[in-house]
Amino acid sequence: MSERYESDTLQDFTPEPADIRRVVVLISGNGSNLQALIDAQTHDELGGEIVAVVSNEPEAYGLTRAREAGIDAVVLPHREYESRDAYDGALIKVIERHEPDLVVLAGFMRILTPRFVQRFMGRLINIHPSLLPDYQGLNTHARALADGVTQHGCSVHFVTEELDGGPVLMQAVVELAGEESEETLKEKVHAREHLIYPIAVKWCLEGRLQFTGQGGTLDGTPLPPHGLRMSHADAAEELDEDLEP
Repeated sequence: MSERYESDTLQDFTPEPADIRRVVVLISGNGSNLQALIDAQTHDELGGEIVAVVSNEPEAYGLTRAREAGIDAVVLPHREYESRDAYDGALIKVIERHEPDLVVLAGFMRILTPRFVQRFMGRLINIHPSLLPDYQGLNTHARALADGVTQHGCSVHFVTEELDGGPVLMQAVVELAGEESEETLKEKVHAREHLIYPIAVKWCLEGRLQFTGQGGTLDGTPLPPHGLRMSHADAAEELDEDLEP
């Protein structure tokens, strides 16, 4: 004769949540990409939690964005340090205090030392306003317009010691209109940055995007040199833009 046991304890059991993945974001200015990440976190679409925002500029508006979202906002002014290496040493200590799984550069206008890059290699990403490897460095929109290119965009990449030269994870394309100005192009690229950066962060936190000695991988498969590329049409549809370039 069998007996059936019913346990209210088991029915009411709630498993312990998995450890929340931790993110530290570095900024220098307005923090619009930071806001895109905060918005994704608010809608449970980031795959983790931003535990701190660190800025080398005390007046950066991104610090206000962080405080308004209840995120620890840390000011570490670079001008108070005698060298780039001394500053990066202090920055490493501030970041490691928050035990991040991922360090995200969101308009952090500092060239990082090899010491810093090596410390966070494989869990340090950046977003750059061009279709890398084109237009590494600054003034990307003006340079693209001067060259008369038909496509521009943005790239998320792992950070290595080569400036804007790490493995590309994801890109989004802008097709240039006939009367494109630097300001309109900047606006379109920014919109695409805000679209793809939260996705890239989420996939890094989930372990889908990873860094290897040979480059980046998605779900264990090597990525092409340009990473995952979102077309102009797909990005425009997501952003409710006019599909005409």
